[in-house]
Amino acid sequence: MKILDVQNLAIPDVKVIRYARYPDHRGYFSEHFRKSVLGQLEFQKGIEFFQCNESYSRAHTIRGLHFQWNPCMGKLVRTLSGRMVDLVLDIRKGSPSFGKIVAYDMPADIDVEFGEWIWVPPGFAHGNYFDRESRIEYFCSGEYNPACEAGIAPSAGDIDWSLCDPRLKDEFDAIAAAEPLISEKDRRGHTVASWLRNAGSDRFIF
Repeated sequence: MKILDVQNLAIPDVKVIRYARYPDHRGYFSEHFRKSVLGQLEFQKGIEFFQCNESYSRAHTIRGLHFQWNPCMGKLVRTLSGRMVDLVLDIRKGSPSFGKIVAYDMPADIDVEFGEWIWVPPGFAHGNYFDRESRIEYFCSGEYNPACEAGIAPSAGDIDWSLCDPRLKDEFDAIAAAEPLISEKDRRGHTVASWLRNAGSDRFIF
């Protein structure tokens, strides 16, 4: 695995890791994960991955914004096909960016000489939206625990989108307004304010 670049997003704890592909006349080869290489990155030191998931979404799907505790879970996410716009919301009490969300556009482009991971640390709610059929993969730093999970509704009116590219916010709003494919659980998720009133919010401190 050859890392080309690490980019901090508008919330600096959220990172984009760009890694090399090796193209030739047949296509390309890419080593997209190697524990020893990722472990050299300061923000990945001490991180172990216990679970890997793949998700397929139809066009106009919205997922999230999910988080869990016991164990807390970080996610390393990439797009396999289609296009994902990843959504990451800060839920850490005391954080200067608490309640703010960042959006990152991650199309699967086979014609570029790199691939990308986005790193979503523990303490953030994670989701995504899709304007076309897409598949994504994500490594998790904790095993899934359905007894210790919650979510913020992606359309909650008190999410602060001020750090996002307005183009992506407008695209999200258009999908959200046009009968998106979304689970009932996600639709009925917390607002930022109602989660803050929940005793469980004390598990995530800046």
